[in-house]
Amino acid sequence: MIGISADFDPVHLGHVDLIQKARQVADEKGEEVVIYLNKGYSANHAPFFTSFEARSKMALEAGADRIVPIEGLHHRLTMAYTVPIRIAMMIEDGVRDYVDAADVSPAKIKKYASNFVKQGIFSGIPRQLPNRNVIRWYAVNEFLGKVLANKMEFHFIPESKVGEEKISGRIIRREIIDNNMEIPKSVQRLLPKSTMKILKEEINKDNIPGERNLEVLLDRLNNFSRPRLLEIAHLNAVAVEEIVQGRKYRKETSAWASLRKAGYGPVLTRLALSCSEENVTRREVYDLIRCYEKDGIIPPDQKVERVIERAWFVASSVEKGITSQEAHEKFRKGENILKKPPHTVDAGLHLRNFEIPSLKEGLEAYLYVDKRGMISCLLRTSERKMKSPLKLPAKDATYLRLLIDSQIVPLQGSMISKKRGWRVRIRIR
Repeated sequence: MIGISADFDPVHLGHVDLIQKARQVADEKGEEVVIYLNKGYSANHAPFFTSFEARSKMALEAGADRIVPIEGLHHRLTMAYTVPIRIAMMIEDGVRDYVDAADVSPAKIKKYASNFVKQGIFSGIPRQLPNRNVIRWYAVNEFLGKVLANKMEFHFIPESKVGEEKISGRIIRREIIDNNMEIPKSVQRLLPKSTMKILKEEINKDNIPGERNLEVLLDRLNNFSRPRLLEIAHLNAVAVEEIVQGRKYRKETSAWASLRKAGYGPVLTRLALSCSEENVTRREVYDLIRCYEKDGIIPPDQKVERVIERAWFVASSVEKGITSQEAHEKFRKGENILKKPPHTVDAGLHLRNFEIPSLKEGLEAYLYVDKRGMISCLLRTSERKMKSPLKLPAKDATYLRLLIDSQIVPLQGSMISKKRGWRVRIRIR
C-alpha cells in the first residue's frame, strides 16, 4: 500500500499533488493509495474546520482509493507520541511507501533525521529546523524499522506554492471565516473543483466550521478545583494556578490567555484545552503510553519510566548543589544514578487537633499545588473538608513537583497511620 497521513482540512491543490504522486507510485506497483485521515482532533490538537466525512470525500475525489480513520490520539498525546503510533499502525497494515512534501532536499531531511535516530530522541525537535515534522516522521520511521523489522520507503515532492507562498490550510480556513463563510477568489484558486463543491455543500448545511464544546470546556475551567484540574493531562501546576486566577471564563480566548501566561505555546495550549474539554486524565494518558510501550513503539527516551527516572535524577542532583538545567543536560547525555526512583513517597501534614479524629486509613488525599507553590492535599470526610501543605524532605518535594510538571505522570495520595502519626502516602499510579 502507498500511504499518506494527513488532516486534509480541507483538501487543497498541494494535497492533490501528494495524492497524485502516491497514485503514480501505486500504479507502478499495482497497489492502492490509502489516506490515514485524522478524525476527532487534528494533528495539532484542535477541532477540525471540516468534518471527517467531508474530508474523506475530498480525498477520494482527489484520487485516493481508501480512507483509514485515525482517532483517539490527538486530544491525548503530543506529536512525539502520536507520530510513532501512527507510523507503527501504517507499517503493521502493510504500508511500504509513504509520500510527503518538503521544501528542502531529501538528502537534507535524511541528514537532519540521522542525528535524532542516533540519539533515540524524537521530542523537542528545534523549531528552526526546516520541515521539522517531516524530519520527525522520517527519523521515527528509521527507528521503528529496527523495532518492527520493517519500515516505509519515503517519497518526497516539493511543497506546493502559488508564487512564492506555500499553500496553507490554516490560511485557507481563516480567509473563509473572515469572508463570512463565503469562499473568496484568493482561496478558490488553491482548491480543486471537487473540494469547492463539497465545501459549499458543507457550508450550506452549517457543518463548517467545527467547534469546541465550549459549554463543557468553560464549565470545567470555571468550576474544577485545583486537585481536579491537576488530574487532567497536560496541565502542570503553573497552568492550573493561572486557570484558577483567570476565572470566570466566558470565551475560549480568555482560557488561551491564561495558558499562555503559564508559558504554554500554541500547540500545547490546544492540547491542554482538548484534554480539558474531553476530561482526559493523566492516568488515561499514562496507561495509553504504557500500552504502546509493550509493543516497543515508544522511543526509549519517551517511556514513562524514563520520565520518572529523569525527575529522580534531577531531584538527587539538585540536592548536591547542581542546577536543574545542568542536571537535565547530564541526564540527556546518559548520566544516571544507581538507586531506582521510588514509586511511593510518604509525606507529613499539618492538621488541627479537632480534625484528626475524622481521619481513617485509606482516605483519599487529593493532591494539588497551592497558590504559594506548596505541594498540598485536600481531604474530604462526611464531617468536613480539610486542606494541608505536605511536609517533605527537599529532595522528595523536588521529585514530586517534577512529576507533577511532567503533565502525564499520575499521582495518588491516601492516608496511612504510622507510629509517629498520620501520613499521606503518595503513589505513582
